[in-house]
Amino acid sequence: MGWLAELVIVRGVTAVFWQLTIDANDPALLARFWAQALGYQPVPSEQPQTTWQTLYRARLGTQAAFDDRLFDPAGLRPPIWFQQVPETKAGKNRLHLDLYPTGRDKALPMQRRIEVVETKVAELVTLGADVERRTRHDDPQDPVYFVVMHDPEGNEFCVG
Repeated sequence: MGWLAELVIVRGVTAVFWQLTIDANDPALLARFWAQALGYQPVPSEQPQTTWQTLYRARLGTQAAFDDRLFDPAGLRPPIWFQQVPETKAGKNRLHLDLYPTGRDKALPMQRRIEVVETKVAELVTLGADVERRTRHDDPQDPVYFVVMHDPEGNEFCVG
């Protein structure tokens, strides 16, 4: 039994494996974009040894990598599958990703927070993302700075 399964049993929690599935007209394009955005990779990790990592490695077969799936290099966070669909995106996402290059560190001064966020935003723009808007609240108890963006197929996400 792997360490993850033992942790679940010790805590008495029923864990459910899940992956994030994103509809896409061009799965390979979105997989390349999100691999860079998240630091994910197109092959499952070797560790930890889990049934789902084993399943994905078996599905990979002799291919070097998936072109429509991404995996956390540490094997701890959920995989992402970009599912081919014929229709284009319509309307606002009901679910979106929030990326935190700041680590949500409230100790960061606002100017440093903005620099870190804008560095990530600039990187994502070079990969094909668009900026929708920037939001800033200078509340000393809870300073906020984030940027709403769209990936290459128009899916909303935030960087904060």
